Amino acid sequence: MKLFSEFKEFAVRGNVIDMSIGVIIGTTFAKIVESFVDDIIMPPFSLLFGQVDFSNLYINLSDRHFDTFVEAQEAGIPMLNYGVFLNHAVHFLIVAFVLFLFVRQINRIRRPEEDPLLNMKTKVCPYCCQSIAYKATRCPSCTSNLEDVRGKSNKRPPYVRTQRKPSS
Repeated sequence: MKLFSEFKEFAVRGNVIDMSIGVIIGTTFAKIVESFVDDIIMPPFSLLFGQVDFSNLYINLSDRHFDTFVEAQEAGIPMLNYGVFLNHAVHFLIVAFVLFLFVRQINRIRRPEEDPLLNMKTKVCPYCCQSIAYKATRCPSCTSNLEDVRGKSNKRPPYVRTQRKPSS
């Protein structure tokens, strides 16, 4: 009975449920991308490049001669099917590029409108002239409240500089 309760605790834990939902959505999304590539992207490529199909390309490893790939395959001879590999490689590159475009658009949507360098910017405390973080509301050196200064004028502090992060 203890084994069942431990399994129940493991299976109902949030991480396992989240992971299973992610796998299901990922599988469905993979079918959508596959259909997008096969049904929308590939037909124009086939039209452009004359319906190139590499699947009939192979290297015969036996001493017998065959005119077509199907004949060689039916005979069961050893052969290197590099054409099938090329088809899969081209397909992978197209799928990877489509996924890149999709993720790029999602990142644009989720990206905050905030200045990406805001965390690296500094300003000068108007009371002690020490360099402090741009978002600081109190000076760590003189403990002056900087909200008062910011509230008096809606302008940025007169001196703002950007620092580079040290490379790790």
